[in-house]
Amino acid sequence: MKDVLVIGGNRYFGKRLIALLRESGHRVTILNRGSSGAPEGIEHLVADRDDEAALESVLAGRSFDVVVDQVCYTPRQAEIARRVFATRTRRYVMTSTVEVYEYEDSAVPVAEDVLDLGAVTVDTGAAWDDPEFREAHYGEGKRQAEAVFAAAGSPFAWTSVRVAHVLGGADDFTGRLDHYARRIRAAEPIAVPVVNRPATYVYVEEIAAFLAWAVEAEFGGPVNAHSHGPLTTAEICAEIEKRVGGRTVFQEVEVGEISPFSFARSYGMDNSRAVGLGYSFSHSSAWLTNAVAETVGEVTE
Repeated sequence: MKDVLVIGGNRYFGKRLIALLRESGHRVTILNRGSSGAPEGIEHLVADRDDEAALESVLAGRSFDVVVDQVCYTPRQAEIARRVFATRTRRYVMTSTVEVYEYEDSAVPVAEDVLDLGAVTVDTGAAWDDPEFREAHYGEGKRQAEAVFAAAGSPFAWTSVRVAHVLGGADDFTGRLDHYARRIRAAEPIAVPVVNRPATYVYVEEIAAFLAWAVEAEFGGPVNAHSHGPLTTAEICAEIEKRVGGRTVFQEVEVGEISPFSFARSYGMDNSRAVGLGYSFSHSSAWLTNAVAETVGEVTE
């Protein structure tokens, strides 16, 4: 049994992670700003993770075997975490994203070492407190946060789990599959790039299981996490069409905003490191039908 602190992330795959950790017998504590509660029987600490003094206060006298940070979006947050948890944990698991590879365009799946964290410029003075700035620089914020944890003299062992695009669950709050479902039902155009690349995905239940596995493991550094079998926009839309009716109409655009799961660049991830460490991923073909059904439902008249 481990004492595990989960920072934020108690919805979507975060709540599934918490359930898996409890089922495995771990003692779980949740820390968030108090906007959402904790499941019955789980200790709930309330603090703003951007407020270093508040974190120090609520964590006074506490230590954990593992911290899982679901909501570290900026280098400033990472620096606070390094200081606050320097003597409070021996292992830190940061939930990161495929978007750290946002500058890649690779003919082959990208491995973790494509991104040299030592060469990433960390700018804690940027406007990270501005929600619009943070959203527009999501990949950059995650990349810089990883670089902070990777810097020399880390006070704890750490790993960053680079999560692929997540599909599935009736509680998918992103609205990305609904974007397609609405247009397919009405046979409205779906904007895609002229050359539309496949991407790597992971089922919501599988990424929760992977993070729970990472809590138990001892490896360090970045690791890509995704199911086998990249998916195209057409494959996802074909599955949605089966569920909701209508017709898929793609509209190729050279400029302007494209639909959420269409990509002009190729930056699908390589999960060989995770597999080599002992994790067994499923294939996207095994769960895509269920994932779409869970999120967009059945045919509607």
